[in-house]
Amino acid sequence: MQQNFIEELRWRGLIYDIMPGAEEQLKSMTVGYIGFDPTAKSLHIGNLATVMMLIHFQKAGHKPCAVIGGATGMVGDPSGKSEERSFLDENVLRQNQAGIKNQLEKFLDFECVTNAAFIVNNYDWHKEFGFLQFLRDVGKHISVSYMMAKDSVKNRLESGISFTEFSYQLLQGYDFYYLYTHHNVKMQMGGSDQWGNMVTGTELIRKKANGNAFVITAPLITKPDGTKFGKSEKGNIWLDPTLTSPYRFYQFWINCSDEESPKLIRIFTLFSKAEIEDLEVQHLQNPHLRILQKAIAKEVTIRVHSQYHYEQALKASQILFEKESRETVLHTIEDIEESLFLEIFDGVEMVVISFEQYKNFETLGDLLSVDTQFRIFPSKGEAKKSIQNGGVSINKIRYSDPYQKPTVELLKNKYILVQKGKKNYVLIQVER
Repeated sequence: MQQNFIEELRWRGLIYDIMPGAEEQLKSMTVGYIGFDPTAKSLHIGNLATVMMLIHFQKAGHKPCAVIGGATGMVGDPSGKSEERSFLDENVLRQNQAGIKNQLEKFLDFECVTNAAFIVNNYDWHKEFGFLQFLRDVGKHISVSYMMAKDSVKNRLESGISFTEFSYQLLQGYDFYYLYTHHNVKMQMGGSDQWGNMVTGTELIRKKANGNAFVITAPLITKPDGTKFGKSEKGNIWLDPTLTSPYRFYQFWINCSDEESPKLIRIFTLFSKAEIEDLEVQHLQNPHLRILQKAIAKEVTIRVHSQYHYEQALKASQILFEKESRETVLHTIEDIEESLFLEIFDGVEMVVISFEQYKNFETLGDLLSVDTQFRIFPSKGEAKKSIQNGGVSINKIRYSDPYQKPTVELLKNKYILVQKGKKNYVLIQVER
């Protein structure tokens, strides 16, 4: 073994519960799996925490398996849910499965000789499984009282749970049994909310195959206030760049609190214990430099997206920092993609004018009080006063003469960046 898997998870804070016998099993090469239901076309960073378990599992010399829940995704897991999930269209499920499969292939080694990872889809063994056969071969072995004792069921009894979701743990349990008998899988891992579903699988393996299998869970990651980790004001932080752009992905990690960062750097990066402790010392000495957050953001953005996307996100974030020189900021704006430039200023007001209008403005005051759907200043008088008081910058140049001719160089040949005060931005788009 390259490393002790359990010890690695423990110091990283990735162990919540572990079934007796699991550590003994892991003394020899073990095949283990984590399931991912395709309820969306992308994994999010909450899922990434369990993906990290598979990465460490493989680094420790074990063989990882990722199960795409093509069948279980049609039913819906009641764990952690207060109401019934909506069913997804079959075509949507297929698209989601493909998206998740592509993402998983970024993180695991599928080509190494000794312990190559593999991906399977549980729809492949559930699709021909008749209802009567399932009741006889699976339902017969698990009692209703056993199923009712699970938190995922008990927590839904008042609000109501359908037979469909009630039976979910049997489907997941059968997955473990199938993988045990067909792929020698003896370990299942996942979030702590999955414990009940997982141990149903070990019970089936014990009763139907007279075998032993084991479960390890990781704690659900929450913010310091106890709310679910992985969401921003705009929703989940997805791994798919079309759902969460690399820039917003990078910004999420940069904006993590000092309180959260020591935990997050252990869970989401592959830095060694010594490297992390060294970064923590540096961070404590200069907390304003946000050394931990920058280390997390860099490592995770490169692994999920690419070196190029990390560099673009880093350049974009520099645009808003006052300490950067005007030359640096303008060079950066020209260097990044236009879509990223617009994303940086997403939500700021935009004034759209024609090139002819732009050429005909006599003064900066005219430009900054132009009458459109949104006006930068409500009148020429207010524009003049603000410019004279040093409260206006245009393309990072502070002006003091409101009567100056607005011969401003257009950014990306079409934009003017107006800054009022320290943080209030307006974009002028000049249409040709």
